Amino acid sequence: MRTAFLFVATCAAALAGAGTAGAQPVARGERAILEVAGALKPGEFVWAPELSAEGSALLIVNLATQRAVLFRNGVPIAASTVSTGKEGHETPTGVFTILQKRKEHYSNLYNNAPMPNMQRLTWDGIALHAGNLPGYRASHGCIRLPMDFSKLLFDATSLGMTVVITSVPASPQTSAAPDVVAPSAAADQGSLESAPFEWHPERATDGIVSVVVSLADQRAIVFRNDSEIGSAPVRADHPVDGATAYVLRATDASGRHWLKLNLSGAGQGMDVTPGESRRFDMPSGFRSLVSDILSSGSTIIVTPESLTAGGSGRPLMVIENDES
Repeated sequence: MRTAFLFVATCAAALAGAGTAGAQPVARGERAILEVAGALKPGEFVWAPELSAEGSALLIVNLATQRAVLFRNGVPIAASTVSTGKEGHETPTGVFTILQKRKEHYSNLYNNAPMPNMQRLTWDGIALHAGNLPGYRASHGCIRLPMDFSKLLFDATSLGMTVVITSVPASPQTSAAPDVVAPSAAADQGSLESAPFEWHPERATDGIVSVVVSLADQRAIVFRNDSEIGSAPVRADHPVDGATAYVLRATDASGRHWLKLNLSGAGQGMDVTPGESRRFDMPSGFRSLVSDILSSGSTIIVTPESLTAGGSGRPLMVIENDES
């Protein structure tokens, strides 16, 4: 069984006009990647891997700006225009991992349409691939890329790499560690400090770790690759307005360095200021075990919504199972 987590269930994607998707890269000059990204025209991209030659990679796709930015060790090294899902076929927002890569791929849903340099994000059809970029949202849910950029990106990524899709028109900002893995304060009466929890790391012994915290369910679930390896009860000290992702971009001698991304559009920015962090009450043993297995690329998602289909409110998070 393969399990992937995503925000907002969607339809599968189609490719149109892949042959017209190629474009020449834009010269960066002395400009920063994020500065160049804002000036790109449909089909254009910028590629400067020398800005950070090694380390873990992270791709952020912004539906509001129709841009994708590739980070390596937290440094932007590339950016591209994209075309995402049109009305009725919206691209889902959330945090994903690359599940499958194929240089040559054809859609089994849309007349065998070609999907060059396909990198699958969900088993129901959402993927990165080369395609037509008309300057607006035009796909059936996939993220279309310029042909040349899709080739470069395909070679720069690996299975399990984190891809974040957001609709907030802002850049990610550095963040303090989310309280899910930060040291907890002294336990209050009625605390979950000693509550029982599940922990089965043998189900997946390596790969990128993702933690999903549902405040509606009052539960945290830990995924590694396609497997659920742990879960625990959790409570927050005050409500959360919208879904937020924390991505561990790098670890060095000074500690762990996080990026915070607002996934729901709530709030005005993505930065965390001292004292803003919400306190989470959960078993201390669980918190420690989670902290021990985090590595660059690990993601922690905090959402007010339920993980269970049919739960109260709009189910932003679903657990998708695929038997194939």
